[in-house]
This record gives sequence, structure tokens and C-alpha cells, in this order.
Amino acid sequence: MKKTKKSISSFNLSFLDIMFCGFGAVVLLVLIINNHIVTDNKIKNEDLTAEVDKVKEETKAAKIYHRNMKNTLEEKQAEIERLKKEFVQINDETSDLQIKKTKEQQQSQALQDHINVLQNDIKAMDKKTGQQKKKLETAIKESGNKVRQYEGDGHRQYLTGLKLGGKRILFLIDSSASMLDETIVNIIVKRNLSNSVKRSARKWRQAINSLQWMVANLPANSQLAVVSFNTNIQSLATNNSFNWIKSTDTAQVNGLFNKLEKLVPEKGTNLRRAFSAIKKLPQKPDNIILITDGLPTQGNSKTNKSKITSLERVKLFEKAAKSIPKYIPVNTILLPMEGDPMAAVLFWKLAINTKGSFITPSRDWP
Repeated sequence: MKKTKKSISSFNLSFLDIMFCGFGAVVLLVLIINNHIVTDNKIKNEDLTAEVDKVKEETKAAKIYHRNMKNTLEEKQAEIERLKKEFVQINDETSDLQIKKTKEQQQSQALQDHINVLQNDIKAMDKKTGQQKKKLETAIKESGNKVRQYEGDGHRQYLTGLKLGGKRILFLIDSSASMLDETIVNIIVKRNLSNSVKRSARKWRQAINSLQWMVANLPANSQLAVVSFNTNIQSLATNNSFNWIKSTDTAQVNGLFNKLEKLVPEKGTNLRRAFSAIKKLPQKPDNIILITDGLPTQGNSKTNKSKITSLERVKLFEKAAKSIPKYIPVNTILLPMEGDPMAAVLFWKLAINTKGSFITPSRDWP
């Protein structure tokens, strides 16, 4: 069959044009919209990337902050533990202080009670002292105004017949080797011992104690001088000077006895040199007290003899007695010594001739 050729209509062409234009417009619109979408997405992606980076930085900063906070927390916890321990320690110390305070308060109260008791005792003693003061004043008057205190063993302070009066009293104390003991054998033995043993010899200590007792019983207005003698003489005053000392001068009197304690009995006995001390003093004594144990063994003249007889000792004594100025009483305290029978007789005779006294004290005096 023969096809018929259709004619092309202008309407169809126009329709196609319209359709293609619409399709083109749609495509163009899609392209435009897609371009905007891509651009927006790119912008959004950049924004999101920036946000992610920001979040990462914040996360990193947060981790660092967290780590720092954790360290800080640990430090704070350690500080809290330390403070807790200190609090416990302070609490314990507070408890101890409270206990101590309580004890101190108790002790303070006990001390106050003790003080009150003592105050009452003092009041009672003051009352008793007032009563005893009058007795003491009376006793002082009756005792001749003692310038020093001295008590012997068992209060044996007797010495019958000794004259302790006078304004100026000269004490002569024998410091020869015979003052170490009462027997010749013991004297020889002790003479070779140490100085400390010699100073502690019973006989020598009795001589020192006798002198202390007599000085303690001197009149308050008197003066004294103490001279030790063996083959030589030595003043026991300051600087070994031959001067009178007031019996009330405690410092100088104590100095006398300090020097006396350092003396060591040694050598022989020269009684004549002992009495020569009288001339060395600025004023003569009006009373002499001699502490010795026998007749002299040496004179002023030198001799080569190693022994001396009893008769020679008597002659030495007589020469010494003649050197004593007149009107000065000599009071002799004769300590025991064997083998010297004439000593007691001659010293007793000396006491009579000088109007003094002569005694031989017991071993327990003073």
C-alpha cells in the first residue's frame, strides 16, 4: 500500500519548540539549583570541618583540663589527709595539754595548801622565836658576847680556869712534828706520811679545834693575833704580817683559820722564838694563850747534836720563860706527850709566875 505523505504542521513544530524550551529551562534550572546545592554543601562541609576541628581542640583542651583537675584533686586529697593527721595530732596534744593543765591545777592547789600550812608554821615559829629571842639575848650576855660560833662533839665546851679576857690576846700554837701523835714511835711513822695524813692527825686537829673554840669565846671588843711556831715562827694574818685583828672581823679571822688548815706539823720546837713574836707586834699583848705538848727541843744557838737530854730541854724552857715581858699572863694548854714528865711542872710554874693558868684538856675537848 502506498504510504501517504503527511504534511508537517506548524502547530506541531511550535509544540516541539515549546517542549524543548521548557525542557531546556528545566535543565538550566536544575543546573543552577545543583550548582547552588554543591556550593552550599561545600560551604557547609567547610563549616562542619571547622566545627569538628574546634570540637577536637576543645576536646583536647578538656582532656588537659581534666588531667590538671585530676592532679589538683589528688593534691587536694593528699592535703586533706595531711590536715586530717595534723588535726588528730593537734587533738591529741590538746588532750594532753588539758590533762597536764588539770594536773598542774591539782599541783597548784596542793602547793597552795602546803604554803598555807607553812605560813601557819611560820606564824607559830615567829611566836616561838619571839620567846626564844629574849632567852638568846640573855644567853649572849651571859656568854661574854661570843664573836664566833663553835660547838664541840656533844656540846663539850668546858675549859675550867682558862682566862680568855683582855684587849689584845696572842695565840701561840705549836706546829712541830710532835703534834702528830702522843707517842714517839707514832710520830716517827706519821712524819714520813703524806701532808694530808699529817693535817688530819687527831692531836693536831685537837689543837686547831681548841684554838677555834677559844677565838669563838673572845670578848667582842678584843683583838687577837695567831702565830704558829716550830723552829721558826709564822704569823697567820694576811701577808704574814704581825698585826692585831679585831675579833669581830669575820673575813680576817676566817683567813687565819684557812691558813691554819694548810699548815703541816713538822720540825722541832723553839719556844724562845715563839715568845719573840711579842716584840714583833705593834702593841704588847695583855694575854698569851700557848697551845703546845711539851718542853722545847731547840734553842736559838745552833748545835750539831742529834739528840737532846731532859735537862737540856729544861734549860731551854727557862731561857724562853725569861724572854717573856713582865705583867703578861701566860695561859698554857698542854696536850699529851710521852717521855716529858717535867713539862707539866714547868708550865704550871710558868702560870703561877705570870698569873696565868695551866690546863691539860681531855682528849674529847672541845
